[in-house]
Amino acid sequence: MNIPIELVKELRAETGAGVLECRKALETHEGDLKQAITYLREKGLAAASKRADREASEGIVEAYGHPGSRVGVLVEVNCETDFVARTEKFQTFAHDLALHVAAMSPRYLTPEEIPAAELEREKELYRQQALQEGKPDQIVEQIVKGRLKKFYTENCLLEQPFVKDDDILIKDLVKAKIAELQENIIIRRFARYELGQHVDQ
Repeated sequence: MNIPIELVKELRAETGAGVLECRKALETHEGDLKQAITYLREKGLAAASKRADREASEGIVEAYGHPGSRVGVLVEVNCETDFVARTEKFQTFAHDLALHVAAMSPRYLTPEEIPAAELEREKELYRQQALQEGKPDQIVEQIVKGRLKKFYTENCLLEQPFVKDDDILIKDLVKAKIAELQENIIIRRFARYELGQHVDQ
């Protein structure tokens, strides 16, 4: 099948895949752009999972100050090489993460970082709420799980929908960026400061 070069360029712009890979994907899917995009993204995410164990000790610390200087954020994002760390795509990604942290105020990076005592308090609170609402005992634990998932979404960076596109979670955005840049990428840590915010001693 003869694939127009414009279609190859469009697919390349959309996925970041190489010219030959784009052409092959379009040929495989008979010129269907949507199917070719899905195919390349799935292929990229599969490759990304293989990179997850690779050392990522390069990267940048991105600083973001919200207009009005009332909120400031620092985010450390790591990759495998200094070359990728200097690319515009990587730096834009780090900036978007910092902007997201400023807007969404996550407290933890992952659910695993939440202290056990805090997690138990939340579970017990949800359990008591469900019982007070008159929910049957056999579904109380399911309700607790559901509300806990919402708690993770509100408090854990990797579980939050991306502020610029709430159809994608931050953890999936990281995977997509790994697939695009062909290197392991890790959000190492972040700090968010808000003017007048109470700081625990």
